[in-house]
Amino acid sequence: MTLSAGLPRAGQLDCACTLASGDGEVDRRGTVLLAAAFALSVLSQVLILGILPLAGLSLAPSRAGAALPYAAFYAGAAIAGLPASLLLDAIGRRAAFSLGASLGIAGGLVLVWALTQWHFGALILGAFWLGVAGGFSLFYRHAAAGLGGGSPRALLLVFGAATLAGFAAPGIADYAEALATPRVFVGMGAAAALAHVGSLTATAALPYRPQHSILAAEGPRKPWREILLPTSIGAAAWFLMTALMGATPIAMVGCGLTSAVSGVVAWHVVAMYAPSLALAGMPAAIRPSWIVCGGGLALTAGALVFAVSSSAAQFSLSAALVGIGWSLATLGTTLWVHRDREPSRWALGLHDACLLAAALLGALATGIIA
Repeated sequence: MTLSAGLPRAGQLDCACTLASGDGEVDRRGTVLLAAAFALSVLSQVLILGILPLAGLSLAPSRAGAALPYAAFYAGAAIAGLPASLLLDAIGRRAAFSLGASLGIAGGLVLVWALTQWHFGALILGAFWLGVAGGFSLFYRHAAAGLGGGSPRALLLVFGAATLAGFAAPGIADYAEALATPRVFVGMGAAAALAHVGSLTATAALPYRPQHSILAAEGPRKPWREILLPTSIGAAAWFLMTALMGATPIAMVGCGLTSAVSGVVAWHVVAMYAPSLALAGMPAAIRPSWIVCGGGLALTAGALVFAVSSSAAQFSLSAALVGIGWSLATLGTTLWVHRDREPSRWALGLHDACLLAAALLGALATGIIA
């Protein structure tokens, strides 16, 4: 009885959502695994989001429906926000994140079938499931916020690991497309599914920590009213980012720059996640509101450059500025939400759902902007 006293009984669902401070070695392992899983998930998103507007343009029965696959991705992500949060407590971090990665594998395979059969409905379904997987992986940053013992470094490192996805994506995309020739975009769809296989492997290896040993140390939760302002600011940033980046590939095709699309999207992704690595080396006392203000300025500059873009260099500059602005706004609002006291799971889930709902609206606005 003494040996089993600290173990969950048979049939008990326990959560490993947050690691308590003091488990330095376990914290490092959890951070590394979350960083690897997040980087692979973002790699899948880079491969997919660059082709969804163009695949929609090719398969949609009318130009008005061209943005639907892109919008379906963000619809799936928005719908996944709250369930991802609640499932962490219901079935545990490891199982919840693995479920999300599994849906990404399924979505990638459906997408491949849709592209080989030229089936527009299946394209939307595959994009939706990939979006659900993306919504789960976005929650990694909240899980990482509990690994740093009060420091934001773990969160910033997990977020920054996705920078590698931006560097690797163009080469992977070219190689995958060469293997799938002459079927356009099929190689990238298959590579996106394989990226989620890697993400699943990482999340399934996350260390276990019983939630009942953590609950006793938890203090009062942050009132939901205190996260309304950062949620609103973050939602505005997501809306602008998805609207501009959904319109960018379509606008580039209209300017005869089709071959440069994947490179522009890749640099956008590098710009989205590299700032977090720079912030990891800055003093922890830096105010989240300052980070958010910097993000707002970069997003505004990116929108102005996009409005006058007609060359690959101009589109690249616009995409990089938009990525930097989105990164600073998202990181700043995340740190803002977790500052002083932790919000409830419901509040975190609704926060992410609002961000991704704004992203969905931005995706639907793509056709107007392009």
